[in-house]
Amino acid sequence: MDQASNLPQVLQANRHFLATGTHAGAATDSIPERRLVIVTCMDTRLVGLLEDAMGITQGDAKIVKVAGAQVRHPFGSAMHSILIAVHMLQAREIMIVGHHDCGMRKVDKDVFVKAMMDNGVPADTIRTVEHAGVDIGRFLERFDNLYDSVRSTVSLVREHPFLSGTGIPVHGLVIDPLTGALEVVVDGTNASTPAI
Repeated sequence: MDQASNLPQVLQANRHFLATGTHAGAATDSIPERRLVIVTCMDTRLVGLLEDAMGITQGDAKIVKVAGAQVRHPFGSAMHSILIAVHMLQAREIMIVGHHDCGMRKVDKDVFVKAMMDNGVPADTIRTVEHAGVDIGRFLERFDNLYDSVRSTVSLVREHPFLSGTGIPVHGLVIDPLTGALEVVVDGTNASTPAI
């Protein structure tokens, strides 16, 4: 990896940010104003777009970003963040927001392994991890259908033993990363969700 570090540029931007006082007076506390937690993808096209498209400003919501907007393990870090937002930070609504043209639809185990090796991960390390029982293909868990992936994540979150009795709605949406247009896949407040 020969790319120059972004750290000097980030620190320079921070000095400018602090000097202009742009953020002064905009402080909020840790409780989301709209009592909302959003799980979405880490895709760069969603930075700023998602918030603008949803009318979210600083202090409105907790936002959890994870590849593919997928919550795959009921006791993994993404679910941990959701549970903290609900039980400790007063979130009372959850939205899972996937997006069109998601890179998780294109993830291939062989391409991923080659990329790891190109980035300096030794083949022996990869083999050791596989021999220890980690199925890299399953770990990557690509999806073929975006809508099914959103529904699956909504179901896992909604049925979680630490959430299922709370009555907190879990919605599923899809955003267009070019226009910001939102589609409802699962309306967590309505049993008759539109089929997409």
